[in-house]
Amino acid sequence: MIKQIFAFEDLLEYERYADDIKLLNKKLAVYKELLINRFELVELPKSIVWTSSENATSVFSQVPVPAYTNRDLIFMSPSVKEWRDFYLSQLENEGLSDTEEVLYIKNYFQAITIDHVFCILAHELTHHIELFPDEFEDERGDSIWFEEGMCEYLSQKLTLTNEQFTELRTIDEHMIQLFKPKYGQFGLDHFGSGSYGHASLAAIMLNYWRSASAIQYLVEECYEGDVLKVFEKYQEWHANGRGQLLTDFFGVSDF
Repeated sequence: MIKQIFAFEDLLEYERYADDIKLLNKKLAVYKELLINRFELVELPKSIVWTSSENATSVFSQVPVPAYTNRDLIFMSPSVKEWRDFYLSQLENEGLSDTEEVLYIKNYFQAITIDHVFCILAHELTHHIELFPDEFEDERGDSIWFEEGMCEYLSQKLTLTNEQFTELRTIDEHMIQLFKPKYGQFGLDHFGSGSYGHASLAAIMLNYWRSASAIQYLVEECYEGDVLKVFEKYQEWHANGRGQLLTDFFGVSDF
């Protein structure tokens, strides 16, 4: 059982999100069983700390994303509005002109629902499956793209409808096209703990979009939709001493 800790400023703030937290936990219970049965989720985090975006990014951590996990805790903002604002800020902080493409993306972010917020919570729980050989305290500097991309892919593919999943992946591809020329002059193998110190939120999130795109390609184009086969190859690379870049091993250096 995952304990619930509420870290809000006052009772009114907690009450504002109580129903959404209840719904997110209900959905998490289903997803948790799926991970246990199919993806070797053995050791659960001890607690979810529900809090505001501000507290998540300035009190509990300096990471600019209001959802993250360590071995024991998941920190998470349950607010749909805060997540809408977070995603919109990726565009607004870049000062982009309102082209047809940018307006399409903004309209999408303005309309995200609790289903999309749940994907984020599911992503954090997916980090705890045993199919990732790295430990939480490790730097994971040579393969973090695989874990982050797989957590993105599984949390979206297994919880959203086909229509929702397809639209979300389309949005991510638009974001890659917008920001890769500016921030993507490096291979995915350079995605590591140092990536979070970048001043631009779009530059940070580009790592996630590219990683998820690479994982989707591997699962759906290279391994006939069999996620576990992709994990088997990843573990083969790990067991053989990580002798080459993981992107070269999988043939995804162009992502």
